[in-house]
Amino acid sequence: MIDGRMQDYPLTLNRFLDHAARWHGEAEVATARHDGSVARVSYAELRERSLAISSLLAGFGIAQGDRVATLAWNSAAHVELWYAVMGMGAVCHTLNPRLTGPQLASMAVQSGAKILVASADLLPLAKLIAERAPGIERILLIDGEAGESASVPVTELEDLIADAPGNATWGDFPETAPAGLCFTSGTTGAPKGVTYTHRGSFLHTLRSLQADVMAFTSRDAVLAVVPMFHANAWGLPFALPAVGGKLVLPGRQADGASLARLIAAEGVTIGVGVPTVWLGLVDHLEAVGGELPALERLIVGGAPMAPALMERLEARLGVTVQTSWGMTELSPLGVIAPPDDPHRNAAVSGRPAIGVDLRLTDAGGAPLPEQRGGEGHLHVRGASVVDRYFGEEAPVTDAEGWFPTGDLARIDARGNLIITGRAKDLIRSGGEWINPAEIEAVVGALPQVSLAAVIGRQDAKWGERPVLLVEMRGGDEIDDAELLAPLSGRVAPWWIPDAVVRLDAMPLAPTGKIDKIRLRNDYGAC
Repeated sequence: MIDGRMQDYPLTLNRFLDHAARWHGEAEVATARHDGSVARVSYAELRERSLAISSLLAGFGIAQGDRVATLAWNSAAHVELWYAVMGMGAVCHTLNPRLTGPQLASMAVQSGAKILVASADLLPLAKLIAERAPGIERILLIDGEAGESASVPVTELEDLIADAPGNATWGDFPETAPAGLCFTSGTTGAPKGVTYTHRGSFLHTLRSLQADVMAFTSRDAVLAVVPMFHANAWGLPFALPAVGGKLVLPGRQADGASLARLIAAEGVTIGVGVPTVWLGLVDHLEAVGGELPALERLIVGGAPMAPALMERLEARLGVTVQTSWGMTELSPLGVIAPPDDPHRNAAVSGRPAIGVDLRLTDAGGAPLPEQRGGEGHLHVRGASVVDRYFGEEAPVTDAEGWFPTGDLARIDARGNLIITGRAKDLIRSGGEWINPAEIEAVVGALPQVSLAAVIGRQDAKWGERPVLLVEMRGGDEIDDAELLAPLSGRVAPWWIPDAVVRLDAMPLAPTGKIDKIRLRNDYGAC
């Protein structure tokens, strides 16, 4: 007997744009320009342009498996590059323009990128990278004009698209082929390269579209403030074409005033970004007024959500805030709070969707006998979870495929994940451990506090002692004793910080997280 079977249908990422162009061809990708105008391109037009770019890249010698680096803001031109590179089987290595030239050049050397595609206003940084990464053969510019020369050929991509043949073949490779490369943010250690596969990102997209996850539809206009140069912009450039939703991109303008204008003008229904982005938005609206009636939800992640900020956002904007947790190594979504969950709160990250498994262990890696209720070290596995870092032969997972996230966490009775800290952030004081995240959660709940962080400071007697660093809301006065008072009875007395440091602005890493490496360097010495 011959068994039946299903078709061989490789899950390659070009299928999302193919689908959007055929069934949602008029839906838009809208990009904010620096002059305040908005550029628009339909999914049908975007696919045609992406195919033309694939042909151009092939003419420049790019083949399957080759790396093409991008140094660009969130724009339709950047989306075109993604599909052009990934669709032809090459690997899109996204570079973070908020890092330094030497850092980025080191990453480009490691990836072996042959071409660097850059936003025009980033040409000086692109030139610096090319000078230090000799493997880069040319620079292609998007979103503007060159205006200056470089040691390698610089070409404006727009000038080439119209004459490109557009006869590229997409998807002629296995679904397990690499599609993207992103280096971790490095807020607590050295950045590492994470390789995304077509299959992993395809399954990640299907998971994110579920009703209890991000729940995008063709009726939504989604603002992607989360950067395309980090963790695939949480998969939004795949998810919105998949459902035919409108994708709204802010360019490089992510300040509160610019976002408020864009949300109002484009009828944005869902915004996605780190908490500091929405802090800037609500600060702006509280200062100058204005309403955003179309906005329904904000999806936040990438950093802990302060309870006071969540309350401000929901009260002032009339939105539902969905908290989430993920990592670059998870493509990046791990868990998320369902949009209609009545038990939502800032401390709860949410539950995993199908395709992600969680496990808590002790410090030695042994699973906790009771997975719910106790604190442990968080491990994750799934089809969109890293197995080994780029350029490394040894896997970072154990024999059963579990990846150690480095996070401390609890799982409550309802299956919600609660991140309680980072193992690397723990403070060793007098031979005992202090968890900064618990202190930050209490102080961060104060309405006068915008951002709070706790680090260990060297101490001759105790080894380390905690120091509280805060960024206050403008115009709100509160003394140090009032800042620390809520900790009494909530944490052990010896956990209470010895000092309070007030900062005009909390230092943020390039991805919007609080930069604890810089805080330790600046305030961690005796």
